[in-house]
Amino acid sequence: MSELTRISISLESALLDAFDRLISGKSYATRSEAIRDLIRDRLVREEGTAADGAEHVAVLTLVYDHHARELAARLIEKQHHHHHLVVSSLHVHLGERNCLEVSILRGPPAQVKHLGEELLSTKGVLHGEIIYTSGEGSFNRCK
Repeated sequence: MSELTRISISLESALLDAFDRLISGKSYATRSEAIRDLIRDRLVREEGTAADGAEHVAVLTLVYDHHARELAARLIEKQHHHHHLVVSSLHVHLGERNCLEVSILRGPPAQVKHLGEELLSTKGVLHGEIIYTSGEGSFNRCK
């Protein structure tokens, strides 16, 4: 770990109490560890949504009715069209009708964002979310 710098912050009692309850439920040993994780998380997320940078990574989740007319084929076609961005996909049957698809996207920020939004907005997708993170370089800067 790099050199540590001690800082001081002021918080309202209610906010500190809520924070302490949160971190005790997550098994943090100290407030400092929890605050470092919060800061690191925010920095990585900010970089992950920025339009610049060499590489971004995203986790895309889609829930859809596989009986919807040609929806699965349209989703697959879009992913094949951008095969260089799709690292991996996982398909899970949630029940008789609905499927969950989780895809890892990796590549230039604008292209990753475009593909993620294109898949999310495909007619027939019931629910979805894209979580952006950044490439390895960001994590090296946040240590």
